This record gives sequence, C-alpha cells and structure tokens, in this order.
Amino acid sequence: MEKYTYQTKGVCSTAMHFEIEGDTILSLNVDRGCHGNLQGIAKLVEGRKLDEVIQALDGICCGNKNTSCPDQIAQALKAYMNHH
Repeated sequence: MEKYTYQTKGVCSTAMHFEIEGDTILSLNVDRGCHGNLQGIAKLVEGRKLDEVIQALDGICCGNKNTSCPDQIAQALKAYMNHH
C-alpha cells in the first residue's frame, strides 16, 4: 500500500490524500472543498481501478472553471501513474 498526496489546482479543495495498492484506490481523503460531496465521491472511488476513475471523472468542470474536484481526482491519478 502506498500513500500519495496531490496538491489541487483551481478548486476549493487544497489537497487529496490517496492510499493506493497496485492499480486500486483503497481510500481518498480531501482537505477543504465541499465536504459532503467529496465524502460521497471518496466512497464511490474506493476499491475502483485507477483507469476506471480517471475515465469517469476526467474533464468534469465546476461552474465557469476549467476543472472541478472530480477532475482534480483524475488529474491526481494521472500524475501518480506517470511517476510509477
């Protein structure tokens, strides 16, 4: 099991903390942001494959922003995969 922290860009949340084993997300905790929504998203990504989560969340926008907390999850996982 590996711990990975990603500093978000362009959203209300500030950091995402993952526990990843192989290609599977074991847990996700997010600093700041919309707490209830992010708790729900964290539960939905637990136990899922990295590629599956990236495909589902990549490109989602929030309001007039070019990104969102779900998109930042995808960006974080892409960055993680690029370094492993």
